[in-house]
Amino acid sequence: MVKSTVTAAAFRRLLLCGVLAAAALSTSCTTPGTPTAVSAPTVAVNSDDAWHPGLSIGLPDSLAAEFTLLQSTLPGQVGMALMPVGGGRMTIYGDWTTGIAWSTMKIPLAVAALRHDPDQSIFEMVQAAITVSDNDAAAGLWESLGDAPEAADAVQQVLDEAGNAATGKTASRTELDSTSFGGTEWSLANQVRFASRLPCLPNSEVVTSLMGEITEDQGWGLGLLDDTEFKGGWGPDDITGIYTVRQFGLVPIGSGQLAIALAAQADSGSFDDTTALLDRMALLLSRHLPNLRGGVCPR
Repeated sequence: MVKSTVTAAAFRRLLLCGVLAAAALSTSCTTPGTPTAVSAPTVAVNSDDAWHPGLSIGLPDSLAAEFTLLQSTLPGQVGMALMPVGGGRMTIYGDWTTGIAWSTMKIPLAVAALRHDPDQSIFEMVQAAITVSDNDAAAGLWESLGDAPEAADAVQQVLDEAGNAATGKTASRTELDSTSFGGTEWSLANQVRFASRLPCLPNSEVVTSLMGEITEDQGWGLGLLDDTEFKGGWGPDDITGIYTVRQFGLVPIGSGQLAIALAAQADSGSFDDTTALLDRMALLLSRHLPNLRGGVCPR
């Protein structure tokens, strides 16, 4: 059984968020240019994508019902995707479906950089890029891969190896933005699929270990759960200034792991309000973890 650990400060914050969410119900609006809200969670299943046919999340009906209820009270758009490590059934909730990767793209970048430098002379840059989300360190990792086309090819290979390319359905392939890798559009579905395969990739052990050492000030959302390996990314829209905040990570469940991807945009557009939405989703998920099913990498 996996138990959620929420600090006293985080718990007070969550209570405050609940009060603010209730107060904002009568004034919340849809953010221009974002997907239309739906009244119930979306469940997506792709049996062709399973590494282990028949493997699925043991999804209790109560999680779907509670997410629907929670979503109706939140002042913003949210999305949550779940998938067992090793492949299987993917389940997606909410009305946020795709957006800019921001610093979550530092994870495939780090894997590519470590493959290119087996002596790990770039370890300190990898550590800084992941644990404190240092942009200069990430730029150094990108430069370590060669010129821009070479770097883009190396990171794209990691995305393809752990992403949709394995399904043979190239229409939904995540295409790296080589001019600004953090500006790559990364759908919630593609990101949770990547997360479900990340621990199974060569040269990923160092990366996933560092995902368990994220700095405390970035420990919102999945950081509220015990022993979670995760990475967040955030940034404002160039035109509206509205923040998108997202995370993906791996949560231990029994003898396996569950891949999770979260994303949100608060109606207020602020960073703090948006991270509070991720907190609410993580707290909801924590209550259902004992009833969910993880997976393991193929042998």
